[in-house]
Amino acid sequence: MRRSVPMLLAALAVMMAGCEKKTQPASTETDTSKQAAQGQGGTAPATPPAGTPTGEADTILLGVATSLTGGQATFGVSTRNGIEMALKEANEAGGVKGKKVAMRVYDNQGKPEEAAQAVTRLITQDKVVMVLGDVASSNSLAMAEKAQAAGVPMITPSSTNPSVTEKGEYIFRICFIDPFQGYVMAKFAREHLKVSKVAVLQDNKSAYSIGLTDVFTRKFTEMGGRITSTESYSQGDTDYRAQLTAIKKSQPEAIYVPGYYSEVGVIARQARELGLKVPLLGGDGWDSEKLYELGGSAIQGSYFSNHYSPANPEERIQKFVADYKAAYGGVPDALAALAYDAARVAIEALKKAPDTSGKALRDAIAQTKDFPGIAGVITLDENRNAVKPAVVLEVGDGTTKYVTTVNP
Repeated sequence: MRRSVPMLLAALAVMMAGCEKKTQPASTETDTSKQAAQGQGGTAPATPPAGTPTGEADTILLGVATSLTGGQATFGVSTRNGIEMALKEANEAGGVKGKKVAMRVYDNQGKPEEAAQAVTRLITQDKVVMVLGDVASSNSLAMAEKAQAAGVPMITPSSTNPSVTEKGEYIFRICFIDPFQGYVMAKFAREHLKVSKVAVLQDNKSAYSIGLTDVFTRKFTEMGGRITSTESYSQGDTDYRAQLTAIKKSQPEAIYVPGYYSEVGVIARQARELGLKVPLLGGDGWDSEKLYELGGSAIQGSYFSNHYSPANPEERIQKFVADYKAAYGGVPDALAALAYDAARVAIEALKKAPDTSGKALRDAIAQTKDFPGIAGVITLDENRNAVKPAVVLEVGDGTTKYVTTVNP
């Protein structure tokens, strides 16, 4: 019996380890240093990541769920970097009320179901006081439902679909919304490009793409323009020739493609192969260095609406760009700027709130007014949406050129 007892204990240990592994959530904590090295051609910061939770009582923990892998990975890496940078600056300045601010980051893989699981884990297991993320509206919608139900404030830096903040009073955003962005490009097409006929190619499984299409179509028509054709694809598709052939037959003067860079670059190449030489128009989902890699010369001469331009000479913006380059080795895109702004709004709310309860933080965030963000001055309206201008950028050879600003 003495020899069988150790064997029995060993067997039980193996069984318990197996059960433990099976019950781990799909969303796992990311290795910040490895992810940083993959983003925007840069490397991890020289200092320890701001988002390394200590588990100590003198730390305020924020939760981040974003796409660090999958088709929108560059968005998630930029978002994580922007938040990390803001937290590092805050901690170097003394933190909040004598406490350090840290973040725990989970990769939602660009999938709504993973996003929902990640936020649930952040709230129930990690006990974060606030959630930041995501970029894709479909993911943020799934996250917002969980945060609202738990009474934990959530700030999305860059999800533009109006439905996100409609989930409830605990959900905020610091970017403009699709109705404004759709209006911006419709106005730009009619008044700046002087086009009257536009075709649309939308992602029929993306809340972001569908929302932009609806607004652009309505506004462009109201301004006297005509939609010659509306075609659809699904995220992950690689062949768009059938849709582009149908669009070519409608003889548009431009094509509105409100999708993400991962598809837009390929669409641009295939459009040019078919002899479609008209400019493509889009939204902030284009904003990634990968767009130039995927689209090459085919995407040049096209335009998209965005939240900021790194070429803006304003001193605080150029300081942000320089600091980001030093930390991550690349020029910060709009997603990095918006995430940096969202984290700073969160930090300001932590300073103003009497405690870290959900209600106190919610009320403090709601008071955000004339906040000097990198991606525009932020004032939150009664629906918890930011009122701010947009810029239109022209795609060049590996970079973008500022064209104009459109105010609300």
